[in-house]
Amino acid sequence: MKKEEIQALIEKQRLYYLSGETLDVQYRINALKTLKTAILKYEQEIEEALKKDLGKSYFESYMCEVGLSLSEISYMIKHTRSFSKEKRVRTPLAQYVSRSYTKPSPYGVTLIMSPWNYPFMLTIEPLADALAAGNTVILKPSAYSPNTTQIIKKIIDECFDEKYVALVSGGRAENTSLLEGKFDKIFFTGSVSVGKEVMRKASEHLTPVTLELGGKSPCIIDSSANIKLAAKRIVFGKFLNCGQTCVAPDYIYCEESIKDEFLKEVKQQIKKQYGEDPLKNSDYGKIINEKHFLRIVQLINSDKVVYGGNTNKNTLQIEPTVMDHVTWGDAVMQEEIFGPILPVLTYRNLDELIMLLQSKEHPLAFYVFSSKKETIKKLTTTCQFGGGCINDTIIHLANSQMGFGGVGASGMGSYHGKIGFETFSHRKSIVDKKTWLDLPMRYQPYTSLYERMVRFFLK
Repeated sequence: MKKEEIQALIEKQRLYYLSGETLDVQYRINALKTLKTAILKYEQEIEEALKKDLGKSYFESYMCEVGLSLSEISYMIKHTRSFSKEKRVRTPLAQYVSRSYTKPSPYGVTLIMSPWNYPFMLTIEPLADALAAGNTVILKPSAYSPNTTQIIKKIIDECFDEKYVALVSGGRAENTSLLEGKFDKIFFTGSVSVGKEVMRKASEHLTPVTLELGGKSPCIIDSSANIKLAAKRIVFGKFLNCGQTCVAPDYIYCEESIKDEFLKEVKQQIKKQYGEDPLKNSDYGKIINEKHFLRIVQLINSDKVVYGGNTNKNTLQIEPTVMDHVTWGDAVMQEEIFGPILPVLTYRNLDELIMLLQSKEHPLAFYVFSSKKETIKKLTTTCQFGGGCINDTIIHLANSQMGFGGVGASGMGSYHGKIGFETFSHRKSIVDKKTWLDLPMRYQPYTSLYERMVRFFLK
């Protein structure tokens, strides 16, 4: 799509938003119901597209993409009416007699830019939140997952007029043209480097942004943990979607005394979950493209590999790989891995580990495996991170009752459920002052009596 066409589309949506049609709550709910019906109708085509783009099995596609999207839409259908209501708040005595309340209001024309690793879910979930809040939406999926983009476009075109919801496909040229446009809200999921560029462009129009980024998410295991269960859940979270998950455990910090036991259990779990030869497992996916495949392969130090390490360039597959004796000087610790490599480091002193973790950029996710309440409390209180789990991995993002987002370098803002509704809304603060009484103390000429009254009310 040409730059002029993109700008015309933005203006078309702005005119439609100004018509006020999206302000009607039932209109929003009907839009969500229409979207849900279409997703159910095209479920098989969605899963086939995900198979082509990422090699995902149909089971994993439903569990991690289609099912989660349907769950978020269903939640918003159920709660949009209550989320949209005015909320009365207490009025200070100094403002007697009046009614104070907050009123949620949509931002207007919004841009949602989504990544390639969960291309369906990370497009549809923020779309559901934006529609529930009453916005118009332009979607810009990643160019790296073209098959999924194609089916999403088919769904959007069938469900909505482009003046309400539209999808712009393409690559950098389209991204640039979109970011030069004036939006009322931008929601971006992707890398830190691109997130910085989105924020720079948004600043030119003072457009508020929500950034869902990434980072190196640690997983801490102490000697009190259930090692067998920890290994099982870490292998699931790490190698799901071949490690191409923004909240995957990026690396392990294991208490030194239980490292050997942990590594033994991890190896067994990889075999149990993915088979003796994962590259021949039809349910094991692939790296999105050759560029990312080569980048991940370069992070593997064969001298430190204790399991896996095999690759297939023709199919863009990399085995679940475990590396031991890793240090912060290794290449694998210099960037977010975003692939099926699990580096294992060890620690002896928890306080020293906390100091080290706090010296790093704040991660999107944080995982603790322990049965010690004091250890769990200390880590989750002291360390800064977006969200996480205790004795599990990644499942925190599947709860519409909680916001999902990062902090610092891993992002700003969050979404899902009510928090997602608030993310795409501005909450107006309004005082409805009654006319039958007017307290005189705020008006000039000021007197000693009025001063005493002000001091009485404002203290």
